[in-house]
Amino acid sequence: MKFNSLVFVLLFLAALLARPSGAAPAAEVASASGRERLSLDRGWRFFEGDIPFPAINTHRLSYENAKAGKAWGAAAPNYDDSTWRTVDLPHDWAVEQPFDPAANISQGYRRRGIGWYRRSFHLAAADRGRHLEVQLDGIATHATVWINGVLAHRNWCGYTSSYIDITSFAKFGDEVNTIAVRVDADAQEGWWYEGAGIYRHTWLLKRSPVHIETDGVFANPIRTAEGRWSIPVEVTLNSSDRDAAQVQVESTLLDPQGGVVVTAGTRLVVAPLASSVATFQLAVTAPQLWSLEEPTLYRVRTVVRRGGVVVDDLVTTCGFRTIRFDAAEGFFLNDQPVKLLGTCNHQDHAGVGVAVPDSLWEFRLRRLKEMGSNAYRCAHNPPAAEFLDACDRQGMLVMDESRNFGATPEKLDQLAWMVRRDRNHPSIILWSVFNEEPSQGTAMGYEMVRRASAVVKRLDTMRPVTAAQNDPGSTLLPVNASRAADVVGFNYAYRDFDAFHAAYPNRPLFSSEDTSTVMTRGEYVTDLERGVLDSYDTQAMPWGLTHREAWRQVAERPYVAGTMVWTGFDYRGEPQPLEWPATGSSFGIMDLCGFPKAAFYLHQAQWIQDRPILHLVPHWNWAGAEGQPIQVMALTNAAQVELWLNGRKVAEGPVDKYEMVTFEVPYAPGRLEAVARTDGAEVARFVVETTGAPAALRLVPDRPRLAGDGYDAMPVTVEVVDAQGRVVPYADSLVDFALEGPGRIIGLNNGDPTSHEPEKGSRHSVFHGLAQVILQSAFAGQGQLALRATSPGLESAEVVLDVATVAPVPAVPVAAPSLVLSNWKRSPVTAERPDPMLAMGNTDMNTWSNYAPGELIPLTDGRFAIFRIQFTPHQATREAGGQILLRDVVGRAEIWLDGERVATKTDEAGRSLTLPLAAGAGPHTLSVVIETTATGAPAGLGGIATIE
Repeated sequence: MKFNSLVFVLLFLAALLARPSGAAPAAEVASASGRERLSLDRGWRFFEGDIPFPAINTHRLSYENAKAGKAWGAAAPNYDDSTWRTVDLPHDWAVEQPFDPAANISQGYRRRGIGWYRRSFHLAAADRGRHLEVQLDGIATHATVWINGVLAHRNWCGYTSSYIDITSFAKFGDEVNTIAVRVDADAQEGWWYEGAGIYRHTWLLKRSPVHIETDGVFANPIRTAEGRWSIPVEVTLNSSDRDAAQVQVESTLLDPQGGVVVTAGTRLVVAPLASSVATFQLAVTAPQLWSLEEPTLYRVRTVVRRGGVVVDDLVTTCGFRTIRFDAAEGFFLNDQPVKLLGTCNHQDHAGVGVAVPDSLWEFRLRRLKEMGSNAYRCAHNPPAAEFLDACDRQGMLVMDESRNFGATPEKLDQLAWMVRRDRNHPSIILWSVFNEEPSQGTAMGYEMVRRASAVVKRLDTMRPVTAAQNDPGSTLLPVNASRAADVVGFNYAYRDFDAFHAAYPNRPLFSSEDTSTVMTRGEYVTDLERGVLDSYDTQAMPWGLTHREAWRQVAERPYVAGTMVWTGFDYRGEPQPLEWPATGSSFGIMDLCGFPKAAFYLHQAQWIQDRPILHLVPHWNWAGAEGQPIQVMALTNAAQVELWLNGRKVAEGPVDKYEMVTFEVPYAPGRLEAVARTDGAEVARFVVETTGAPAALRLVPDRPRLAGDGYDAMPVTVEVVDAQGRVVPYADSLVDFALEGPGRIIGLNNGDPTSHEPEKGSRHSVFHGLAQVILQSAFAGQGQLALRATSPGLESAEVVLDVATVAPVPAVPVAAPSLVLSNWKRSPVTAERPDPMLAMGNTDMNTWSNYAPGELIPLTDGRFAIFRIQFTPHQATREAGGQILLRDVVGRAEIWLDGERVATKTDEAGRSLTLPLAAGAGPHTLSVVIETTATGAPAGLGGIATIE
């Protein structure tokens, strides 16, 4: 490796290590090759609602409408969006809506509708000739994208990214590039809350004409049957150049400390406007393994050289680990048996909907790991790329799942996109191609899975394909979808485990979805009229089992590779078995905020074996029930539990590792203490106490600081406590929040699935003593962020967080608002001065030419030409007036506005003209009559024309 390349790698790694975990999206600084990945997240204009396109009712409009680059209405580059709201991405407008009992229950009783986004930016003249790509990572749900008036892309899946090559129609210098996105969120793909809007990150990627394609590096380590490690590197190159390019491709493996391990490469030729694939091997000896406990990550730096000069380079991560599904013994990671202790999860969080900041993915994964979970099913769609990065870092196994099942080209392309984007992640162990499809037990289902599996295998042969079947007995049919899968997924089909294993002893299987028990955090008596469900693990849905019994079905069968519990977190929509006023699910082991329910501690007791676990439910505030029996559950991995009430032993008993242990304890206020023993020795104690009345608020931040980059976000827990600092389990106080410093409140919630309070703003109630406020730093923030909470009758609370100065995320600046006059028409060149009001015939498409300012044309057939445009000023100009700026007018000129001459230029040298524009609605017609003294002399508008 050359010295300058090594320096770049070390600087790159140092920059990564310096950033707080999960603080910002993975933007790239300009690399040695000039590659830039720049955030487009800031400064979008947003309009909620549809904007109808104007009627096309003349021949001229019909003709123009059929041409490339002609967009109307809000899709047009010059559309006036100056009064639209400005938002930063990610953005979910559905979570901002009020709850509506007439709206779709599955979408959480929130209206979604249609919305528009627009973003303007400049490209430097130096960017001309580079390969330019706009990337929109996720839009809920269907989207149509125009860029510079060009209908550039349609995306009919809310979970796949849009990669849009704008190289051929980008604008440079003073000209403005405009992205317009129409989002149809009435379209549904799922039966859960899907949000609305551009809810993932957006990017502008600048690369050399010869470059590595997006998602074009595949470098997943493998171990051969002989025990040797290697990385089969596959690099897909693309060229927008005009000539064939001979290039050298080289990849270098860097260890976790940034040291060079091995380098290899090859040469190949890339044809113009084509792709070529470079393949070679990196042989590795005794690498550090990626595991659940030590998720060690390596980096692969791929460099492309042309004529000895680096023209592109890209760093990807990878991990060395082996996976294997065994039909008799389950799942193996690095040759060690590992039971999959998983949860299924949708992608919304309290307060923010589906517009989840990257650091909240980190938070959610930490909570799952704390519970003892080691696996995650993305239900039922590909997740954000940043989520998978977090899984790689934290050591979480992932079942990656496509959204739309089928064998049509569009749906297979969606699946292929998922695999290409995600196949370098060591966390991913399964590709899932469907969930609970009606065709699962038919030949059609088999054939579609066979085709989907073939797509996956063309891109990745190292991970098995699965499909989640829920139709009882379908896996035992002679022809069914599972026959085309590598690992059979069972959703709630517990009774089929043994029958399938007996019939097909060589087919691996796992419980791809199970349990479906519902509970409300802090509630211990089911009352369907109030919309609450007890937390004793009794409320299993008809198709499911309790948490205890579902785990027994998996744990007692070594051939079942593991479980994916439905669900780790509550989510919006599907309030089963409830309806309005309940708006969100109660399936979660944690609520929507990530506050634990009783099931959290139950799974800790089931899944954690390396330390003692003990927890008691319920709380011990039962005023009015003195002397009445209270059901007490001890959730523990110990062998025996004793209960002591106010210093007196009141119960003891052995613990069943599945059912735990339950006691009936006559209530008396005070202190209930559990003592857990194993082999007679005390291993743990846990206490619940009767609290006093609510006395104060307490704020508990997830971390002590935020990165001041405008992206980092963290949840702050709001607690109502008594005079002794104990959380009051019945408190429901309404709390007001005030924030000072470089940040903002982006979401509020309390985990109550029946709450209809707004999730945006500065006020929210607590639920059973808890609520959550999500804070996000300001762009270029530094200093301290102070959050203050107040509530009548309670002592207020304040927490102060440091906002650290960090390098800003490389981003595309927002272009200043102006109206660019770009779609001009030029009359035929004449020898005599034409009438400035000369009109174009409505059916004449051939005598007047399209003209773009910035280019001069020779007036070869005479000395005169008219340059004309019709425009409507933006609202601010209509109200207050403005000015017309014509840059670099070459030739003598008469300027006519709405039939009146407003300026004359008598010299032919290029210079700019500024003309007043009075307030008024418009539209206006601007005609510039250009004259040259010499036939054939170049003339025209040498620069762009704008309304300022």
